[in-house]
Amino acid sequence: MLKQFFNKLPRKSSSASSSKSGTLSGSGQSNPGNGAAASGIPIQRTSSSTAAPTRSATVKRMSSAVFPSSVVAGIEPLVSFKDVPNGEKPNLFVSKLNLCCIVFDFSDPNKNSAEKDIKRQTLLELIEYVNSANARFTEQMIASSCKMFAVNLFRVFPPNYRSNSSGGGGGGGEAEEEEPMFDPAWPHLQLVYDLLLKFIGSSALDAKVGKKYFDHSFILRLLDLFDSEDPRERDCLKTILHRIYGKFMVHRPFVRKSVSNIFYRFVFETDRHNGLQSC
Repeated sequence: MLKQFFNKLPRKSSSASSSKSGTLSGSGQSNPGNGAAASGIPIQRTSSSTAAPTRSATVKRMSSAVFPSSVVAGIEPLVSFKDVPNGEKPNLFVSKLNLCCIVFDFSDPNKNSAEKDIKRQTLLELIEYVNSANARFTEQMIASSCKMFAVNLFRVFPPNYRSNSSGGGGGGGEAEEEEPMFDPAWPHLQLVYDLLLKFIGSSALDAKVGKKYFDHSFILRLLDLFDSEDPRERDCLKTILHRIYGKFMVHRPFVRKSVSNIFYRFVFETDRHNGLQSC
């Protein structure tokens, strides 16, 4: 009896293991995507019902050469300042600033045209609010404003591809004036500069609080923008720099030193600067 019992055990175990292996092999054939899932690669379903690794399917969308890349989400218009009580206006001001932190690509004028118009209208509302502000700006409003200014204005300019051959080897090239290059994003940049100018000049801005955010780093990055090839931008920067110089007296020595460094860099290193006359 025992011998017959033990003889039956191996055969039962073997059949069970074979059935398990068959199940595993069958499931591997019926679901080809398990290999990618087991290897740690996330699966992305395409329109043709095929699985493709997200790593290879992801395309990095770059903005213009001037602005850093940004992800453009659907922007919804916010409520008007007239529709909220005075106690909620500072929070609404910050919300509108956050909305304006989205930077668009103006190399294609037809791209995101609706969202661009919403941002333009929001900037106009912010300018109107600053013009009519009678209460002190809170520290959160100042910090959010500086963030929005930095996101929209501080950028890396593309290399200058203009030929310098006309300027060398004689004085004839100096008589030829280069045509100015205009930034395609100026419809938004102009409004941001206008808001910055009015914000700094507003009596609602406490200089003692504002100097913490309009600091040396902000001033240096603002001075870097003087190398812009757009003369309209350089004119705005000149006016804003004068306003900062008059508003924050504690920063005056630093402004003078930083402007001197631009001249020294021009004389001893680069020998070229677009906004040297504006500084």
